[in-house]
Amino acid sequence: MKPLSIIVVGLSLSSSWGNGHATTYRALLAGLGRLGHRVLFLEREQPWYTENRDLVDPDYCDLRFYSAVRELGAWREELSKADAVIVGSYVPDGAEVIDRIASFAPRLLCFYDIDTPVTLAGLERGEETYVTRRQLRDFDVYFSFSGGRALDRLRHQFGVRRAEPLYCSVDADAYTPSSEAKRWDLGYLGTYSADRQPTIDELLVRTAELMPQCRFVVAGPQYPDTIRWPDNVERIEHLPPRLHRSFYGRQRYTLNVTRADMIATGWSPSVRLFEAAACATPVISDRWDGLADFFPEPEAMSTAATAEDVAAILGRGPAAAARQGEAARRIVLSRHTGLVRAGELAEAIRSANGGASLHLPAASKERRHATQ
Repeated sequence: MKPLSIIVVGLSLSSSWGNGHATTYRALLAGLGRLGHRVLFLEREQPWYTENRDLVDPDYCDLRFYSAVRELGAWREELSKADAVIVGSYVPDGAEVIDRIASFAPRLLCFYDIDTPVTLAGLERGEETYVTRRQLRDFDVYFSFSGGRALDRLRHQFGVRRAEPLYCSVDADAYTPSSEAKRWDLGYLGTYSADRQPTIDELLVRTAELMPQCRFVVAGPQYPDTIRWPDNVERIEHLPPRLHRSFYGRQRYTLNVTRADMIATGWSPSVRLFEAAACATPVISDRWDGLADFFPEPEAMSTAATAEDVAAILGRGPAAAARQGEAARRIVLSRHTGLVRAGELAEAIRSANGGASLHLPAASKERRHATQ
């Protein structure tokens, strides 16, 4: 089957600092590269990413940078001829980027929302930071980080023509079990978020206070200096992806905490869930609809609502933790690798390309088919 030509305009591929998009894109694009597809990634230059780049020259795609929306015109020919152009969520000046690319009459214009619950909640409040409500109806395919009822909302409430789930994934070659000695009983990896912090306070901070003999760690940037961490909680300001495997491997358990909008929506697994599971590190998660569809409890996941719940889980023996971690790893390797996700994306693009592009004016559609 002929390889696809795909252009992605995303928040960041080059820097994982303060965002989870980079690791999501890396796993997906590496999978596309392994399948033989050609990918161009266009990233907006931002000072905080430029100063914290941990990927400069990926071997699975062509990475290029632009400084203003008008500069996208330099790739006008490529954007108009690619099998699919995918604009991601949280792209700076995203709404303007989408309109600019649409003016080039691409064969297929798609949106990859790695923040679906946040996007929909914002649009309901009238916020159109990186995509407008009007534009949702114009995408040929809306790829959603969230499944379940979010897809119904996209179709019926927001008028999306074709909504497809495209969950996060993990690079199975980069995330594997580690034989390193355990350093922490429980850890957490994630950028500070005000709506996640109360859960971290309950499930990690208060657990640390209840269990002073145990060791804990929180890794991620932007946590306010006003947070008071117990003495047995270690802080790591930033952890680049190349150190994630070792980080997970040195934990007895790792904590997953979900943002409020994503809990309300359900069916929104974070990339951290898949990373930890690929490393066979057992996960303790907060509770939300759809979690069991990815990792059934108690076979492959533990959930907790209070510090006492977490303390009880940490009191289990190493054999039970190992069985849970291995069960989660088997699930990830069969269903949630970057290679699996890339195949799903390619299949959806080929399916959508079988019909006329939905966002093009009629005359443009006629011109496009006349040249095929």
